Amino acid sequence: MNSRRAWLVFGVGVLAYLVAVTQRSTFGVAGVAATERFDATAAALSAVAVVQVAVYGLLQVPVGALLDLFGSRRILLIGAALMGLGQLVVAFSPVLVLAGAGRVLVGCGDAFTFLSVIRLLPGWFTPRLLPQLLQWVGMLGSLGQVVSAFPFALLLRESGWQLAFLTSVALSVLATALVALFVRAGEPLPLTTPIPAGGRLVILTSALRRPGTQLGFWAHTLLASLPNLLSVLWGYPYLTVAVGLPIGTAALTMGLFVAASIIGGPTIGYLVARFPWRRSNLVLGVGALSYGALLVLVLWPGVPPLGVIMAAFLAIGVAGPGSMVGLDFARTFNPSHAGGSASGIANSGGFIGAFVGMFLVGVLLDARGGKGAAIDVLYSYDAFRIAFLAPFAIGLVALVGLLISRRRTRARMFLEDGIIIAPFWVALFRRVRGGVAARKARMRAMARRRLCDNDCSGPSRFPCSRRCLAFGAGDLTWVLVMPAEC
Repeated sequence: MNSRRAWLVFGVGVLAYLVAVTQRSTFGVAGVAATERFDATAAALSAVAVVQVAVYGLLQVPVGALLDLFGSRRILLIGAALMGLGQLVVAFSPVLVLAGAGRVLVGCGDAFTFLSVIRLLPGWFTPRLLPQLLQWVGMLGSLGQVVSAFPFALLLRESGWQLAFLTSVALSVLATALVALFVRAGEPLPLTTPIPAGGRLVILTSALRRPGTQLGFWAHTLLASLPNLLSVLWGYPYLTVAVGLPIGTAALTMGLFVAASIIGGPTIGYLVARFPWRRSNLVLGVGALSYGALLVLVLWPGVPPLGVIMAAFLAIGVAGPGSMVGLDFARTFNPSHAGGSASGIANSGGFIGAFVGMFLVGVLLDARGGKGAAIDVLYSYDAFRIAFLAPFAIGLVALVGLLISRRRTRARMFLEDGIIIAPFWVALFRRVRGGVAARKARMRAMARRRLCDNDCSGPSRFPCSRRCLAFGAGDLTWVLVMPAEC
């Protein structure tokens, strides 16, 4: 465990996930070019992205079950191969329907990748490292958005559609080769509970029924839906057409999602490890930050300044690493034999929310701009202001589900383990009150030491002791202080 070989496996797994994120987000960067190439409406374009993300979300549960059965290496290889094949189809597609079929293959391969990397880690690393490594996987994998937002976008503009997508195919070929060469299964996980009779369907059903799994699903839905909606499809058209930013500035703004992961990932990982019973409060705080940032963009009179837009994208990006807490819920509230199934259920939440949101945004854009409208009318800022109301409806549904499943999870913890988790404000009040009492005790001790150091009248007739005036509990008391060496 934690060996050099383990870190090599970790590095190759993260690279495979980085390539998957790159392939996932290339079509969003190519959204405007796809509109012109295929003469497509916003709703048709969003339908392609919706199908891709829908396939990803719907495959999470069966992929989790397959991981429990076959292990990570085989599933990683299948995923990388499928994404390369899908991007090859997109590169030579003459019509949008065929390009949509290619993106379905990309969604399938993407679905196989992330969970495989997460499932791979417990066999190579100690449990103490896992919360931090989970965040590092998400943080480093998010660099794929930078690859798609900057090098891929420039290649698309300068060299055209086919060469740009063929280059992305080469990345998948590289990932497939590295996984085949270096990734192996680690130590088998010890069973925390006996495997129930009835096969994988029983394991999957029992994982789905656990309130902790449902808590992970709704936490992931609340936090991952919004950044996925922007990074996969609508963020780039919003920045380049509605706001009117040049490609380089838009790519830099989209890259703030990565900066948010770099800043927020380790911090959130530390807080999860430090305060494991307050993870749901952390999810609620990150959700308030991200949806509050989107609300600023919607309500701002006119087009916001670039600084406001960048700050909002940075705040929304923090929801990406925050959504990993949902997978941590699934891992800790399920036995080891159901880890893949539970993680698949939780990880599907953000992508189901994202594909519903992407489709609704496309419908609202078409309704605002009208059928056959020009690009600048279809993707105008006022149209996006209305269309971006759709993520709030998804967030509200996820918030209600999270609060209900949290209450059921805490009730089950009390019945099974006798653990009572007080409301956050009660725990905060107790901590503040305890901190005040501790500070008063420290001040009394410091005053006692100062008086002993400064107000003693020289050595007494006892060679190993002296009398000092010190403050007791509100009175002046005499204290006999014995030096340690005596």
